[in-house]
Amino acid sequence: MLHTPQKTNLITIDPDILGGTPVFTGTRVPVETLFDYLADGDPLDTFLDDFPTVDRAKAVEMLTAAIASLITQTNPPKSK
Repeated sequence: MLHTPQKTNLITIDPDILGGTPVFTGTRVPVETLFDYLADGDPLDTFLDDFPTVDRAKAVEMLTAAIASLITQTNPPKSK
Protein backbone atom coordinates (compact mmCIF):
# COMPACT_ATOMS: atom_id res chain seq x y z
CA MET A 1 0.00 0.00 0.00
CA LEU A 2 1.35 3.42 -0.95
CA HIS A 3 1.38 6.17 1.63
CA THR A 4 0.95 9.69 0.34
CA PRO A 5 3.24 12.20 2.02
CA GLN A 6 1.43 14.77 4.15
CA LYS A 7 2.87 18.25 4.37
CA THR A 8 1.88 21.50 6.04
CA ASN A 9 3.92 24.63 6.55
CA LEU A 10 4.83 23.17 9.95
CA ILE A 11 4.98 19.37 9.74
CA THR A 12 5.86 16.85 7.05
CA ILE A 13 4.98 13.17 7.28
CA ASP A 14 6.61 11.26 4.44
CA PRO A 15 7.54 7.57 4.45
CA ASP A 16 10.76 8.52 2.64
CA ILE A 17 11.83 10.85 5.46
CA LEU A 18 12.74 9.04 8.67
CA GLY A 19 10.21 6.32 7.89
CA GLY A 20 7.24 8.66 8.15
CA THR A 21 8.13 10.19 11.50
CA PRO A 22 6.58 13.69 11.70
CA VAL A 23 9.36 16.22 11.11
CA PHE A 24 9.50 19.98 10.93
CA THR A 25 8.86 20.86 7.29
CA GLY A 26 12.07 21.44 5.36
CA THR A 27 14.16 19.53 7.91
CA ARG A 28 14.85 16.02 9.10
CA VAL A 29 14.24 17.02 12.72
CA PRO A 30 11.49 14.97 14.36
CA VAL A 31 8.82 17.06 16.05
CA GLU A 32 9.00 14.68 19.01
CA THR A 33 12.58 15.82 19.63
CA LEU A 34 11.33 19.28 20.59
CA PHE A 35 9.02 17.77 23.20
CA ASP A 36 11.76 15.41 24.43
CA TYR A 37 14.08 18.37 25.04
CA LEU A 38 11.45 20.30 26.93
CA ALA A 39 10.37 17.23 28.93
CA ASP A 40 14.00 16.75 29.95
CA GLY A 41 14.06 20.31 31.28
CA ASP A 42 16.10 21.83 28.47
CA PRO A 43 15.17 25.37 27.46
CA LEU A 44 13.87 26.05 23.96
CA ASP A 45 17.15 27.82 23.13
CA THR A 46 19.09 24.60 23.69
CA PHE A 47 16.88 22.76 21.21
CA LEU A 48 17.25 25.60 18.70
CA ASP A 49 21.03 25.65 19.13
CA ASP A 50 21.23 21.88 18.60
CA PHE A 51 18.89 21.94 15.58
CA PRO A 52 19.59 25.16 13.67
CA THR A 53 17.38 24.10 10.75
CA VAL A 54 14.34 24.69 12.99
CA ASP A 55 13.71 28.37 13.55
CA ARG A 56 12.20 29.82 16.70
CA ALA A 57 8.94 30.78 14.99
CA LYS A 58 8.32 27.18 13.85
CA ALA A 59 9.12 25.77 17.29
CA VAL A 60 6.80 28.25 19.02
CA GLU A 61 4.08 27.59 16.43
CA MET A 62 4.41 23.85 17.11
CA LEU A 63 4.09 24.37 20.87
CA THR A 64 1.10 26.66 20.40
CA ALA A 65 -0.60 24.11 18.12
CA ALA A 66 0.08 21.32 20.62
CA ILE A 67 -1.43 23.33 23.45
CA ALA A 68 -4.50 24.20 21.37
CA SER A 69 -4.93 20.56 20.38
CA LEU A 70 -4.63 19.40 23.98
CA ILE A 71 -7.17 21.95 25.17
CA THR A 72 -9.58 20.97 22.41
CA GLN A 73 -9.20 17.26 23.16
CA THR A 74 -9.68 17.67 26.90
CA ASN A 75 -12.50 20.22 26.64
CA PRO A 76 -14.62 19.29 23.62
CA PRO A 77 -17.31 21.77 22.64
CA LYS A 78 -20.57 21.17 24.47
CA SER A 79 -23.55 20.36 22.31
CA LYS A 80 -26.55 22.64 22.66
